[in-house]
This record gives sequence, C-alpha cells and structure tokens, in this order.
Amino acid sequence: MKTRTLLPLLILSLAAPLSLIGQEAKAKPKAKRAPNPAFAPVEDVAGLPRVLLIGDSISIGYTLDVREMLKGKANVHRIPTNGGPTSNGIANVAKWIEGSKWDVIHFNFGLHDLVYMGPDGARLVDPALPGAHHQVSLADYEKNLTTIVQQLKATGAKVIWCNTTPVTPGTPGRKSDESLLFNEVAAKVMAAAGVPTDDLYAHAKAKLAEVQLPQNVHFTPEGSKYLAEKVAAEIEKALK
Repeated sequence: MKTRTLLPLLILSLAAPLSLIGQEAKAKPKAKRAPNPAFAPVEDVAGLPRVLLIGDSISIGYTLDVREMLKGKANVHRIPTNGGPTSNGIANVAKWIEGSKWDVIHFNFGLHDLVYMGPDGARLVDPALPGAHHQVSLADYEKNLTTIVQQLKATGAKVIWCNTTPVTPGTPGRKSDESLLFNEVAAKVMAAAGVPTDDLYAHAKAKLAEVQLPQNVHFTPEGSKYLAEKVAAEIEKALK
C-alpha cells in the first residue's frame, strides 16, 4: 500500500521541476540581433557631395564597401531598410528622399519583384506550383519604375539606375535569370527618362561562380566588395 501511495507523489515531484524549466524557457527573451552597420546614420563631412543608395539586400551588402571606397569624396547614405519590390518603393520613396539635398541617387529594384507568390499571397519556394505569379508583374514593374524615377529626378540629383544581378539555377522562389526579363523592361524605362545604367548584372556575371553563393541571389563578402567597386566607380563618374 505504501508503494502505491508514494508512486504518484514521486511522479509529481519529478514533473514539477520539468514544468518550471519549460516556463523559464518560454519566459526567456530572444537575443536581439545587432543592428546592421550599413543602416547606421552618416555624419556628413562638410563640403562633400551627398549620395543616396536605394536597393534591397544586395545593396545592403555593398553599402559599407562603397562608403569606404568613396571616403573623402562623398557622404554615402542609404535608405534605413531593405528596399524590397517596386510596390514598396512607390509607398516609401517620397519619405526616403524628403528633407535632404542629394547630388547622386543610385537605385535598384527587381529581385523582390520577380520572386514568386502563391494564390494566397504567400511566398513560394517552388515557382512551378499552380497559380504561382511574380510578386510584381512585368507590366506593373514598368509602371512603378516610371513613377519612381520621375520622383528621383525631381530632386535635381544625378540619378543612376543599377540593373538587377543574376538569379542562379535552384534559387528558391525565383526562376533562373529572370533578371534579364526585368532588366529589359527597366532599360526601356531608363532610356525614356534619360537615366544611365550601372550594369551590375554584367559585372556580377563575369565572376559569378567566384562571388555569388550557390542557389542564392546573395553574394559572399568578397563578392559584395567586388560589386561595390563597380557601384563606387559609377557614382564617382557621376560626381565628376
């Protein structure tokens, strides 16, 4: 009888600490991710021209290198976020450029526009699934870019379009090198607007196996620096 009485008590005594451990795990806050230094505010050096970078994570990757390469030549700022698709640009570009004088604006949209979404609006891993469609259609991409470039030109800055870098085979949620389709549309828009193109697509393509991650649109740190060399050179040319 004593064994039968003690057994439930023993089980309860063992379970109690386990439940407390579970509660502590739930209560423990997640560690905050350190802020990306690319988003850090830039303190302008008086007398130097002001440059604004607009773009997605590819541009975030090359921001610090461009800033370093143009040190003493320009104050290089960037939007404090991932630029995302052109639909996000339409919603936010006025806020990104307001209240400041810009001498050069270097901008890009594309990799988020060409990503595939499902009928329910969720991002897809497999773009071949039924109902898959671009996050922003080519027709809307053209309309959005036309509006955005007009807004940027209205600032009086020299505007540089940076075309979209390659999509390698096997990249989740995107089809291999649909960048070309979107770059063709963008080229038409920029030609009509009289805006020069920084051909970062060709620059990346020349050393793609060395600088881009496999089955990914992103670049290694060395790859981002390689892209930065082209971006910095185009900005410096515009400043002259």
